[in-house]
Amino acid sequence: MSGMSSDPATAHLWRDWPYPRIVSHRGGGKLAPENTLAAFEMGASLGLQMVEFDAKLSADNVVFLLHDDTVDRTSNGHGAAAQMTYAEIEKLDAGSWFGADGRFAGQTMPTLAQVAERCQALGLAANVEIKPCPGREAETGTLVAQAVKALWAGQAQPPLLSSFSYEALEAAAAAVPELPRGMLYEAVPAHWREDARKLGTVTLHASHKHLDGPQVAEIKAAGLHMLVYTVNEPARARELAAWGVDAICTDRIDLIGADFLADL
Repeated sequence: MSGMSSDPATAHLWRDWPYPRIVSHRGGGKLAPENTLAAFEMGASLGLQMVEFDAKLSADNVVFLLHDDTVDRTSNGHGAAAQMTYAEIEKLDAGSWFGADGRFAGQTMPTLAQVAERCQALGLAANVEIKPCPGREAETGTLVAQAVKALWAGQAQPPLLSSFSYEALEAAAAAVPELPRGMLYEAVPAHWREDARKLGTVTLHASHKHLDGPQVAEIKAAGLHMLVYTVNEPARARELAAWGVDAICTDRIDLIGADFLADL
């Protein structure tokens, strides 16, 4: 990505959005168990070219995919992920909960290394959300960033890092400053400019529910790109695109596909 800068003072040099404009939420949206290899296969099978997923640490510091702090909701296991080794996590079934036909039974919570291999094989760009367990913010930001750097070494398009945790993103920036970063918000706070300056971000990620056109224009005028989540209605996706957002993260990859915004 020539011309990309993680320095907010020169963020305007990153003029062109280098990633696909439609991003499949947690790999496969609502069509496959989230944060599994099957989810990435599902997204790719529908032509999606970019995926978003959640990365955190096991007790023995293996970077793997999971959204929650516990394994209960998306597996047949129980307990806090931070207290489990990856050898324990790997044994859990992370697919049987999804759907009644059992076709995803046996899916695991993959390591970031497995995901990097699959994304590169499928030609998928990635937004890696750093999702630390409580109390492990800086540690997770550092280790995820270092792993991303190593696993995507030599690739033309490195993953975009993001996090709701300021501390995690700050640690990621210190560990691997050259990776592009975006701060995640539910509603964009008044201090978003200060966050962008301190963290050296090139993107701002926010829930679409609290955005309006003037706010998007203000953020874009400041030299930041925008990714919005989780947009599941086609009409809303088109409205947001018309406002100037650069990427839309969606669960409804069956309705909002890779070419959805091709005419905008």
